[in-house]
Amino acid sequence: MPGSRRLSIAVGIATAGRPAIVGRTIALLTQQTRLPDMLIACPASPADLPSDAMQSLPFESQVLSGKRGLTAQRNRILERSGGADIIVFFDDDFFPRTDYLEQLEAIFLQHPDVVAVTGRPIRDGANGPGVDVDTALELLSQSRPNAAPAALSETFGTYGCNMAFRMQPIRLRALTFDEALPLYGWQEDIDFSRQLAGDGRIVDASVLSGVHLGAKSGRTSGVRVGYSQIANPLYLIRKGTMSIDFAAPLIWRNVAANLAKSFWPEPWVDRKGRLKGNCLAVWDLLLGRMSPLRVLELE
Repeated sequence: MPGSRRLSIAVGIATAGRPAIVGRTIALLTQQTRLPDMLIACPASPADLPSDAMQSLPFESQVLSGKRGLTAQRNRILERSGGADIIVFFDDDFFPRTDYLEQLEAIFLQHPDVVAVTGRPIRDGANGPGVDVDTALELLSQSRPNAAPAALSETFGTYGCNMAFRMQPIRLRALTFDEALPLYGWQEDIDFSRQLAGDGRIVDASVLSGVHLGAKSGRTSGVRVGYSQIANPLYLIRKGTMSIDFAAPLIWRNVAANLAKSFWPEPWVDRKGRLKGNCLAVWDLLLGRMSPLRVLELE
């Protein structure tokens, strides 16, 4: 890292329904080769964060309360991270490799034109049955830090399980996560990062490594997920933060998977519920009443 330059890094974790796992995630932050300057946790309810998870940490920490929902919880975190240079959002079930924050700081120092950066997991349990804690820790122990300079590639938007942003343009433009995308958000990461596209580069960095458990506890119902799979991208097209070229394949892949796999669904995915949610969204679209907020009326 050049000279003695240093950035102030805040880590934000919004959590719901995974108290045991988020406790492990927080504990892993204490093993970072470059510790965060601050950890800000926002649980959906007091029961979602173990009482001892934030004790005796070797860095400043805060616990916030607020409205339930990923975007609302992340906005509470943004409110308290205004003094930081960088805000990093980790999902409550993302286990970062020990050099994650060290590599992240180097990227932002060496590339002043980068405003948003995302890593890609060693393994992503969101695309399957999930990764258990022991397997995740073993994968991390086998992953070796890369001594070469970070290879950056342009990407359309960040991936919400691990993403970081420069706070300066966020403060200047008073950007927030869109709370019209309720509950678990679904594409809120793309929406937020695309609002920064005019301020600099959005990049993918392979050196930012970790394991996304993709824990199935705390998940939203299949019907709500299916509705959001159509309603949220269409809402973001109208908003201007998602292109049709990006949204169309996203919608088609999800609907096709739900239709094809509803006959032989994976044990960890409610395909029939998702397909029902897809159909409800199309029906609402035809009636002219489709909105991401409609999921709050669904079970």
